[in-house]
Amino acid sequence: MKIIWTIHAEERQRQWEKKYGIAKQEVENLVSNPEQTVPGDLGVRVAQRKTRNGLLRVPFLEIDMDRKVLTVYWTSKIQKYWKEEKNED
Repeated sequence: MKIIWTIHAEERQRQWEKKYGIAKQEVENLVSNPEQTVPGDLGVRVAQRKTRNGLLRVPFLEIDMDRKVLTVYWTSKIQKYWKEEKNED
């Protein structure tokens, strides 16, 4: 799988790297192997991982076998975005 970066995503990643040390390789690892993937708007998927007392979120599109990174951001609002799995016990 190839990871394709938009210009916007590269700019946002650089901003988050300055603020929280979120490296490009960390984002690529997340997109390749997300802790969780949730649906976004208009067919977008969002890869996310709990980190730095918050949530790193990477919206992406799947194009053939590749993933196109649309943006990158960190949020402290874990409960808003994290989807807990429901047990049927």
